[in-house]
Amino acid sequence: MKNVLLFVLCCFTTFLSWAQEANLTPQKEKREKPPIDLYKIISHEQDTTYVDTTLTIKKEYKFNYLRKDNFELLPFANVGQTYNTLAYDFSRKNFKPLFVAQGHHFNYDQIEDISYYNVPTPLTELYFKTAFEQGQQLDAFFTVNTSEQFNFSIAYKGVRSLGQYQQSLSSTGNFRFTTNYRTKNNRYKIRGHIVAQDILNEENGGLRATSIPLFVNDEGNFDDRARLDVNFENAENKLEGLRFYGDHEYELISQRDSLGYNVLSIGNQVSYEDKFYEFRQVAPFDGLGESYEAADLRKETTLEDFNARAFAKLDNSLLGNIGAYIGYTNYNYGYNSVLILDDGRIPNRLKGDIITAGANYKKQYKGFELEGEGFINVAGDFDANYLKGAASFSFNEANRVKASASIHSSAPNFNFLLYQSDYVNYNWQTSFNNVKTQELQFELKSKKLLDASVTYTGIDDYTYFAIQPNDSTPTPQQFNERVDYIKVKAEKEFRYKKFALMNTVVFQQAITGSEVLNVPEIITRQSVYFQDEWFEKAAFIQTGITFKYFNEYTMNAYDPVLAEFYVQNDQKLGGFPLVDIFFNAKVRQTRIFFKWEHVNQLFNSTNSHFSAPTYPYRDAVIRFGLVWDFFL
Repeated sequence: MKNVLLFVLCCFTTFLSWAQEANLTPQKEKREKPPIDLYKIISHEQDTTYVDTTLTIKKEYKFNYLRKDNFELLPFANVGQTYNTLAYDFSRKNFKPLFVAQGHHFNYDQIEDISYYNVPTPLTELYFKTAFEQGQQLDAFFTVNTSEQFNFSIAYKGVRSLGQYQQSLSSTGNFRFTTNYRTKNNRYKIRGHIVAQDILNEENGGLRATSIPLFVNDEGNFDDRARLDVNFENAENKLEGLRFYGDHEYELISQRDSLGYNVLSIGNQVSYEDKFYEFRQVAPFDGLGESYEAADLRKETTLEDFNARAFAKLDNSLLGNIGAYIGYTNYNYGYNSVLILDDGRIPNRLKGDIITAGANYKKQYKGFELEGEGFINVAGDFDANYLKGAASFSFNEANRVKASASIHSSAPNFNFLLYQSDYVNYNWQTSFNNVKTQELQFELKSKKLLDASVTYTGIDDYTYFAIQPNDSTPTPQQFNERVDYIKVKAEKEFRYKKFALMNTVVFQQAITGSEVLNVPEIITRQSVYFQDEWFEKAAFIQTGITFKYFNEYTMNAYDPVLAEFYVQNDQKLGGFPLVDIFFNAKVRQTRIFFKWEHVNQLFNSTNSHFSAPTYPYRDAVIRFGLVWDFFL
């Protein structure tokens, strides 16, 4: 069904693109093309940008499966698989546990990831990129305003890639539909989206112990990676989600004139999401411990999540922007069966209601901007709270500084609290404390100097997965000491005529708690490139080389049953460079990308590149693709 949908959507968008291109042919009365800044993209937080068809080095960094810069991530061998985390961001705020299989959520669109649109003419964008061994990736998008007030968009991102190793197929699909409407006087606004997502991965447990030396020593007979033995060839896991979301607001008071403004709005948000995760295996694998089933292992984890929020906000030229809300959540997480053990009973459900209250504030004055927000769970089974304050100052358009501080307390993810599996070792119920996080951050954005940030994060009752002594599989743990983590990130580009050098560097360290929060101390990426206009300025080209490196460290391991990473302190990996050669071009609104990935692997006498213990990183490969925008 997914393949049929992908085929139909490809045909549909291709037809639309052809039709739009046909309309661009010379006519007797040629209409003037609307300015590009009228093709607006509105984020969930109501921030507005516009379609950008330029070709920059940052576009090169974002031309990947996630469609965003993955500098702080390390991909697995196949497109559509998970990523190991090289640097952490603990700024996400949640008032209830997150769902299981977070290792498969990198490509899962959350509510805040969905954008809305307003365009003067129909817009189509096609993204295409080659994958590995019998596969491609496509992201097809179309949006149109049927009137000045009403817009809708439809998109589908699909990936299917067999992979170079046995039992490593990935097949993912993300369907997105959005709509928004506003009245002519702009006093009433409504928007919503429907998102359906599925992420399927075959799992092989990594290379067998006997195959790892063959890979590391670069034995010629095993250049065909499918000849290397993996731990098992009969398992897969799948994450699915279906979400309906809508919000609307109405301006009760709408006063705007040359002296100031005073706007009072009320509204509400409603969402319902049904999520599903399943691990299935034809026969049990001894390395994962005993199993309750002798064949056809299959365990489903589900979550039904309903959220409603009513809010009011005042936007006043003197006071600033003040908002307050109260929210209601109903959740139902768990399994279809109760597990009875000799030493106790593991229930099948965590379900209940949560009532949350929150407020936010923002004020701008003569280059200064003050921000504050917070919430607290006032009723329900899960306690949570969040408080953040921030202040920034803009010296001018090119220089800005910002400082912020936040505290956050929330329950661990659902799979830390309750989990069931056909494998005996993967069944537990815990009563962990809330994870409590404190964060201080300073940011500098300067076109002449550099972009930099310094972040300190302190965590109490940090939760993680790890294999305990005398165990063979990971179990949930809570650290009874404090984790102190500092991260410094800097980015600067140097230009000389048609040449440029782009530098991105991260210095980080777990000052305390390094045994549970493993990170490389240094991550660095440098891109040296040349750009110019060719063929009488008909094409803009960009070509160069990117060097990425992170030092050796005790890299987290991956568990296919949980679809999660776990802490290990026995094996150090990393310390290998990743060198890519790229050639990109822009012709009208089309950007074309060619890249020779990990080219230095061809000259290595040994293979030390791993994405996680027993999981090799990608070999050298040439890949290409394009992003094609059509404006009617």
